[in-house]
Amino acid sequence: MTVEKTAVTTVAGLMALAARTAPKAKGQDEILITLLTSTQQKKLSLAMTKYGTKNELGFFLRDAKNILASDAVLVIGIQGKIAVGINCGACGYATCAAFTKASGAVKKRTTPFAGPNCAVRMADLGIAVGSAAKTAQIHNVDNRIMYTAGSVALDLGFLGKECTVAYAIPLSASGKNIFFDRVVVK
Repeated sequence: MTVEKTAVTTVAGLMALAARTAPKAKGQDEILITLLTSTQQKKLSLAMTKYGTKNELGFFLRDAKNILASDAVLVIGIQGKIAVGINCGACGYATCAAFTKASGAVKKRTTPFAGPNCAVRMADLGIAVGSAAKTAQIHNVDNRIMYTAGSVALDLGFLGKECTVAYAIPLSASGKNIFFDRVVVK
């Protein structure tokens, strides 16, 4: 392992810490975090390639190459079906009880993420992901927040059955940022 890869792994741990300690609604922590092993990283890249090919989504193929080339991949998700309990209506339901009933009725996911989700939990996830990416930037580790890799990581169960939305943040330390000048495969 190179000194740079060791440093990237250390920064990934600091990113997980930033995500965990990021502010959350009512102080309730429903964030889920995992640092992928190299085997999981390869499995994720392969699954993204299969998904992109099957659905003719070239950006999944492009991102799969980035996942494979990354020094580390941090995945951050949330248990979005757990209502905060403030009846804000942002989820589209008048009460948290109505949201909970509706989210419990959905049995099989047919979209990249499992919905409906508590809108406040989605904000918590965004803050956690942003805090993690900021931490990578502070330590000069190239990174990219990826919906593509997060949704496939969700399919692979890397964050458990209760996770409804996830984003992956691949990390790289090289002479040129691998997340720029990317070509979308058609």
